[in-house]
Amino acid sequence: MRVFVTGATGFVGSAVTRELLDAGHEVVGLARSDRSAEALKAAGAQVHRGDLTDLDSLRRGAQAADGVAHLAFIHDFTALAASGEADLRAIEAVGEVLEDTGKPFVVTSGLLTAPGRVATEEDPADPRSPGHHRLASEGAALALAERGVSSMVLRLPPSVHGEGDTGFVPMFIDHARTKGVSAMVGDGSNHWAAVHRLDAARLFRLALEAAPVGVRLHAIGDEGVPFREIAETVGRGLGVPVTSVAPEQAIDHFGWLGRFAAVGMRASGALTRELLGWRPEHPALIPDLEAGHYFKAS
Repeated sequence: MRVFVTGATGFVGSAVTRELLDAGHEVVGLARSDRSAEALKAAGAQVHRGDLTDLDSLRRGAQAADGVAHLAFIHDFTALAASGEADLRAIEAVGEVLEDTGKPFVVTSGLLTAPGRVATEEDPADPRSPGHHRLASEGAALALAERGVSSMVLRLPPSVHGEGDTGFVPMFIDHARTKGVSAMVGDGSNHWAAVHRLDAARLFRLALEAAPVGVRLHAIGDEGVPFREIAETVGRGLGVPVTSVAPEQAIDHFGWLGRFAAVGMRASGALTRELLGWRPEHPALIPDLEAGHYFKAS
């Protein structure tokens, strides 16, 4: 299969690129810079120049492919509404050229369900979700199934971890290093779902190869890690004390990260495992943190 991959050199996307190539697929990666283009060539993938806002480029890349994996996203936490809008336009552009082709189109999403409960694949997107800026994108992706596209949504948890992680966990580690304490909100009993990036990459491949049309898939390794365990592991890794901050002080202590430190995001991937035979094989979040690579000086 010739697969057009957006975000092909990102933390998760680079693992998806490797997974697809190793399985014998041909990968064409979207590259917005010379550095990205060189990384794709070094991996053995082909290069398609453009970016997420270049809709004509996205259409050309999708039209020449047998399937599309959309992982690119503008991670600007100061303008998430605008990032969500750009994501929606990109999905719509790809959808235009895939209409009535039956080609697989895997769209990355987050756990767009109400916090404080165990989310399942059957749960529709909820406007109360911390990732509500992706709601329109998820809806647009699933709607393409009614227009002759084998579209599906693959939801990633708040922590997709592994060597090279640049997401929330290393942000909390950097914050703890700066503050000299590893903090949790309240008693830290809120939970985070997590998955290793290599397990997530394998699920992207399986989705392209075999997932039914219009499904929601959950890439879940850990259903829910108590945030207290994350804070304690970070404290040990950095050699700093662990402390608690009151919910009303979370933003003061963490800044914008406070809204994520306090939220409960548990999820199940049971239906995904049953559907595709996918099983996480790589370390869970806490063992991955305990391996030490998260605490190496950058």
